[in-house]
Amino acid sequence: MELDLSPKLAKRVNGGNGGSYFAWCPSELPMLREGNIGAAKLALEKNGFALPRYSDSAKVAYVLQGFGVAGIVLPESEEKVLPIKKGDAIALPFGVVTWWYNKEDTELVVLFLGDTAKAHKAGEFTDFFLTGSNGIFKGFTTEFVGRAWDLDDNAVKTLVEKQTGTGIVKLDVNFKMPEPKKDHREGMALNCEEAPLDVDIKNGGRVVVLNTKNLPLVGEVGLGADLVRLDGGAMCSPGFSCDSALQVTYIVSGSGRVQVVGVDGKRVLETTVKAGCLFIVPRFFVVSKICNPEGMEWFSIITTPNPIFTHLAGRTSVWKALSPQVLEAAFNVSPDVEQAFRSKRTNAEIFFPPPN
Repeated sequence: MELDLSPKLAKRVNGGNGGSYFAWCPSELPMLREGNIGAAKLALEKNGFALPRYSDSAKVAYVLQGFGVAGIVLPESEEKVLPIKKGDAIALPFGVVTWWYNKEDTELVVLFLGDTAKAHKAGEFTDFFLTGSNGIFKGFTTEFVGRAWDLDDNAVKTLVEKQTGTGIVKLDVNFKMPEPKKDHREGMALNCEEAPLDVDIKNGGRVVVLNTKNLPLVGEVGLGADLVRLDGGAMCSPGFSCDSALQVTYIVSGSGRVQVVGVDGKRVLETTVKAGCLFIVPRFFVVSKICNPEGMEWFSIITTPNPIFTHLAGRTSVWKALSPQVLEAAFNVSPDVEQAFRSKRTNAEIFFPPPN
């Protein structure tokens, strides 16, 4: 039975008056389990606080909307309190404790994409909360908590009973959270909308690649990522990951058409995608996109920190590297047809502007 590759929207898992947590389920998007990929979104309202937790998966977080604060504690390290905003990518290796807070009127929305190869459930993140009604304090007896933190029984009881929130709570408007520090962003976060462009094609599109050079922590996460912005009507060249990586794509804005071709030249996906959709391209499958007039933007993770792609059209196309005789024989065409084929897209890169 073939896998269903069709794009899916996230579903609300839990939340309260401070915000909501959404996730993509492997039962609806089988490629999550097949590729050992997890995907989720956190949406915090004003004064929403996502309680401290760690996860069974290494992840890349991407801020889709708003401004906020992220608290990150690496193992045996001090807390980093980062100001975060739309376009920020943050690498979250195994073992980090994180919390998230929104003090602005605009909803703060953060996307999480990661590797679940070592997770409790393939294709799903499991978070372990340090506090809250489902936090670790709740599971230990009074004796263990008291001895571990040197507290008497009354103090332990007060501490545990106060923890009534589950995952996300809303703080009092006058409560003062730690002030974020810009210097804490160094080495921890990269704004993909402000970073130097790796590809910039007039009327075509732009790419920022997240790798070990501009955000070294992704090496510990084991994932690469990119932000792609395609201009209205433009096309992204058909291509595939030639280093056995999966491509996990979240549509940030806009809409367009996607085609994926797999084994035996069979088209395995032809659909329209829109903002909020997530879809996964299997290893070595070829994918191409054409966006609608309003353009399209997507954020992807690739399951290797420094991915390599082979494109099948454009100046860097593999066809350009093959000799004319090989193409004539392979396509079973005359030299004139081969020359006409080769002469196209001699200057174009990976994005093609719409036809005139």
